[in-house]
Amino acid sequence: MTERPATPDTTRADAVGLREAMVTELRHHGAIATDRVAAALSAVPRHEFALGETLEAAYAADRALVTKRDEHGAAISSLSAAHIQAVMLEQAAVEPGMRVLEIGSGGYNAALLAELVGPAGKVVSVDIDPEITERARACLDASGYARVEVVTADAEHGVPDAAPYDRIIVTVGAWDIPPAWIDQLAKDGRLVVPLRLRGLTRSIAFDRVDEALLSDSYRLAGFVPMQGQGAFAERLVRLEDGVGLRIDDDSQRFDVGVLREALRTPPIEVWTGAAYDLPDELELYLMTRLRHPAMLHVGQEHIDSGRFNPAAGRGVAALIHAGSLAYRIKRDNPATASGYESGVIAHGPAAQEAAEQYAELLRRWADHHRRRGAATITYLPGGAGVLAPGQGVVIKKHGALATSWD
Repeated sequence: MTERPATPDTTRADAVGLREAMVTELRHHGAIATDRVAAALSAVPRHEFALGETLEAAYAADRALVTKRDEHGAAISSLSAAHIQAVMLEQAAVEPGMRVLEIGSGGYNAALLAELVGPAGKVVSVDIDPEITERARACLDASGYARVEVVTADAEHGVPDAAPYDRIIVTVGAWDIPPAWIDQLAKDGRLVVPLRLRGLTRSIAFDRVDEALLSDSYRLAGFVPMQGQGAFAERLVRLEDGVGLRIDDDSQRFDVGVLREALRTPPIEVWTGAAYDLPDELELYLMTRLRHPAMLHVGQEHIDSGRFNPAAGRGVAALIHAGSLAYRIKRDNPATASGYESGVIAHGPAAQEAAEQYAELLRRWADHHRRRGAATITYLPGGAGVLAPGQGVVIKKHGALATSWD
């Protein structure tokens, strides 16, 4: 049988079917929780913003599509996966008639926002890269969203001309929250931002409370990093070939020579009897409660040789203590609520003490915080003068981030 040539009508029908399947999948996995967000995702033709991609790629729920790379091949702009876009729209709770600033352009997310605010609202999308804003403008116009305003500027300064905004949604990875974003946020506004925190990124929905920002809504996320004045490069502290500590906090300082020697000592294991579960929640807890944390990353060759536990290959929260290093592992244990048990491996002269400190945190999390949304995250502008770095407190350039657990 000869295949029928594709026509605009058949392509349109295929796109509608794939779009509805994407929405159904996003509902099933909990990314979409409200009919309004579902309607926006059903209405906007995502494929018209995914130039050069197949319809299947455009409507894959968990697939991000790179739209630009730098001279080294690293992604610097992308069409985010529909899953995280839906999650952030739900976090934002955009209502008809609102004024919304999107930081990081691509066109598609701005079109979704335009659907949510309706004809009485306003959407402004800003990006530092003129090639990206030109592309976004063309895609928005072609798909019927000419009313979205697209601005080329360094998003560190927001877009003051259209402020205040009821919602600011950031679609690039940010290390800090610039003062302009808070200044341009309405008094009862909400800021949704993928914020970098000690090697982790979480999409955090902050509500403005006077001059502070408060949140109990945070979700796992990953985005290309900000450019311009808000850019921040992580550091990889190399301990040896294929073993390093990834850090993004200037207070995280380690004696590389001492830790290198620690890794040459035989490891010890401590098992906690505590359930291992919800790894993204657990990792956030650990990185905000460990006294001297870092993200340990280990190359596959060390995993294959058996020198390191597989947990270290994906990046794992590590405790640095008295010249020793400890990190979290797991094993099957049907006696726990999750079917898995948390444990610790430690190296170095104080390995037993480091492992016991770490194990106590794992037990505390399992006993008191093993659920979604147990953390409260507060951002204090200029908080470096109020709070001292330590457990639950991370000092940023423009303020301080404090995380507490109920």
